[in-house]
Amino acid sequence: MWIVKLGGSLIADPLLPQWLALLSQLGGGRVTIVCGGGRFADEVRRVQAHWQFDDLAAHNMAVLAMAQTTWMVHGLQPSIELASSEADVRRVLHGGRVAAWLPFDWLRGQATEYTNWGLTSDSIALDLARLLNAERLVLVKSCDIDRSRSLDQLGETGVVDTRFAAGARGVAFPIDLVHRQELATMRALLIGEVGAIG
Repeated sequence: MWIVKLGGSLIADPLLPQWLALLSQLGGGRVTIVCGGGRFADEVRRVQAHWQFDDLAAHNMAVLAMAQTTWMVHGLQPSIELASSEADVRRVLHGGRVAAWLPFDWLRGQATEYTNWGLTSDSIALDLARLLNAERLVLVKSCDIDRSRSLDQLGETGVVDTRFAAGARGVAFPIDLVHRQELATMRALLIGEVGAIG
């Protein structure tokens, strides 16, 4: 099982349909997509700055922003099936399809150290990968990726969130960062032509 996190910056990107087609064609039975919140999450940041409500509310709104992107992905590529639990994910993959994860398990009733903007869909995808004992985590990004830098350094520069590197220590699966233009690289990963990136 692979977790592929599609950055929210792809929401209005012309390449998004190509990514969804690629994952649908080659990821059936293996790939679970986690979507970033993108412009929906940006709106949460905007209204929080305007109204100054707390981070718990903003966190839950941002999780729902991820869910909105996930519904959009399903609307664009209906063969990708929605899944809101571990059992759902396993059922979809067992049926030979690609799952798109609705992150409702990350909604919180009380504030914790994780209910703030230091944690984003990057770390939520990592959390799901750990939960499901994934074989690989791939983060698809729109920003430049310097593969000579460590995850800690990528967190400092905003390529991944600030909690990601700590959460990734000791994981049993490879983590690859792929630029949104690297569709050929992703295809090579999926068909086993390359074992790792970087």
